[in-house]
Amino acid sequence: MANTFVTLKTIARQALPCLIDNLVFPNLCHRDFSEELHDVGDTVRVRRPTVFTAQEFDAEAGVDFQDMNEDAIDVVLDHIATVDARASAIETATGVADLNRVFIEPAAAALAEKINRDGLALYADVPYTVGAAGTTPSQLSDLSEVRRALNVNRAPVVGRVAVWDPEADTKLTQLPALVNAEKSGSVAALREGSLGRVYGIDHYMSQGVWRHTCGLTASTDVKVNGAVSAGATSLSIDGTTLTGKLVRGDVLKIAGASYAVTEDSAEAAGNAISGVKVYPALPDIADDADVTVVASHTANLAFHPMAFAYVTRPLLNPDGQGVMSYVTSYNGISLRVTKGYDQKYKRSIYSMDVLYGFKTVYPELAVRALG
Repeated sequence: MANTFVTLKTIARQALPCLIDNLVFPNLCHRDFSEELHDVGDTVRVRRPTVFTAQEFDAEAGVDFQDMNEDAIDVVLDHIATVDARASAIETATGVADLNRVFIEPAAAALAEKINRDGLALYADVPYTVGAAGTTPSQLSDLSEVRRALNVNRAPVVGRVAVWDPEADTKLTQLPALVNAEKSGSVAALREGSLGRVYGIDHYMSQGVWRHTCGLTASTDVKVNGAVSAGATSLSIDGTTLTGKLVRGDVLKIAGASYAVTEDSAEAAGNAISGVKVYPALPDIADDADVTVVASHTANLAFHPMAFAYVTRPLLNPDGQGVMSYVTSYNGISLRVTKGYDQKYKRSIYSMDVLYGFKTVYPELAVRALG
């Protein structure tokens, strides 16, 4: 018989704080939450954070009023992170501490790992890059370049964050200027194994940082194939050698500007690819302009929270006899715990899941730090 401590309410209320503690990316970006129940595949309208431009006051002309109409974007709740377990370990728990050990803490960590990784996949929407593909960031200059890129794109100063993969984190946390108390004024890097706040950016580590693989297997002497008019969102390229295809998240550099490929292209034919869709919109570009294709890289991310949105809603209670569920929410994060029964094996089944979606809101407020 199940232990009296083991209730859906107990599991949910113990698991949610563990989940929140393990989340990295969702805790750093703009969050949208309401108590309205939803199911996977639903689309919700989310208000974009309003952005204003400060102007110089003209005493003769007066002020120029800016519209306060809030823009909105559609976000599909297309992810359910779930952990499912047979009842034996849960039902033999002798108390809350035992329950935490056998189910709640490992399940919450697993959910957080998936949610973090799904969110960090938004790197593919960001065309702006610093650093060299294949070279792990390891110097203070790498951090200052991130700051410079955010400054150039006019990202708000307050709230800037960065998420690094374990390799970059290992290199950066060894910098003498950060770990030497006499120089840094703090021993936080040694004590916590974290960079903390450096150059106005709060730095974090996540194992969910993506490794992007360029879709082209060979490319030499790549150029724009045909003149491009300002405002265009696609272009054609060719080269002495061009094999493979461009994939979403690839980055093209043309005349000092960077463009992210937004859709997989067709396979190269005759050392040429046409109709490559990119963001942002292109300026006037002459035929045969040089194109640099950024190689495969680790996509560390630095950004302002308004760059990305994490949208979550409570899940609907499942239908069916003998199925029980409990939903709890806190601080913009919602979690559902469900208990069912497997008739074939005559065992109870516990499920812990989260419904969510991610959306890039202002990609210009983010930069990829290549590794």
